[in-house]
Amino acid sequence: MSVAEVDLVLPCLNEAAALPWVLGRLPDGVRAVVVDNGSTDGSAEIAAQFGATVVPCAIRGYGAACHTGLEAATADVVAFLDADASLDPRQLVRVTAPVLSGRIDLMVGRRRPVGRNVWPWHLRLANAELSRRIRRRTAVQLHDLGPMRAARREALLGLELVDRRSGYPLETVVKAADAGWRIAEVDVDYLPRSGRSKVTGTPLGAARAVKDMSKVLGR
Repeated sequence: MSVAEVDLVLPCLNEAAALPWVLGRLPDGVRAVVVDNGSTDGSAEIAAQFGATVVPCAIRGYGAACHTGLEAATADVVAFLDADASLDPRQLVRVTAPVLSGRIDLMVGRRRPVGRNVWPWHLRLANAELSRRIRRRTAVQLHDLGPMRAARREALLGLELVDRRSGYPLETVVKAADAGWRIAEVDVDYLPRSGRSKVTGTPLGAARAVKDMSKVLGR
C-alpha cells in the first residue's frame, strides 16, 4: 500500500448522504481521515466502507474534530474539507500542490458559488466582514475563510491551536500570519451542501460562530 502524500481531514457529524460522493472523488495520493463527531446516521460505517480511516471525537465542535484529525494524520501535508459535499474533492489539488511544492505554507480555498442560491446573502455578507477584519488584523489578503485549506502537519501542530469550535480556521490563519507564514488563497467551486450547516444553519449556531471568531480576533 502506497503512502499518502496528503491526509484529508473530514470533520463529520451525520453526513451519511454526502460521504459516498465526497469519498468517491478523492484525488490520487490522498487518504481520507474522517473524524466522527458523534454521528447517529451510520456515517462512520459508510466512511469505513469507502476505505477512509475513521477516528472518533467525543468532544463536540468543529475545531475539536479538525484537531483530532490533525493529530491522527501521518502525512507531511494535511488538508481539511467539509464532509457535506459543498466542495469538490477533485479540486483539492489547487490547495495542496503549492504546499507540497514548498511555495506556500498555508493555502485556503476561496469559495466561488456555482449558483445564486448556494450561498445566502446574509452569510456571504458576514463572511465579507470577517475577511475584512482578518485583513486588518493580519495584513494577509484573504477574501474568504473557506473550509478547504492545506498546510504541513508539523507546522500546524506547532501553532498550538486552542479553539475547539468554529473559531479554529480563523485561529489557524491568525497564528500562521503572526508566525510569518506565506499564506494565499485560490478559487474553488462552492456547491449546494447536503443538509443544513452545523455552524451557521441555525440562529444559535451562527451566534456561537460570531462569538468564537470575535474571541480569536480579540486575542
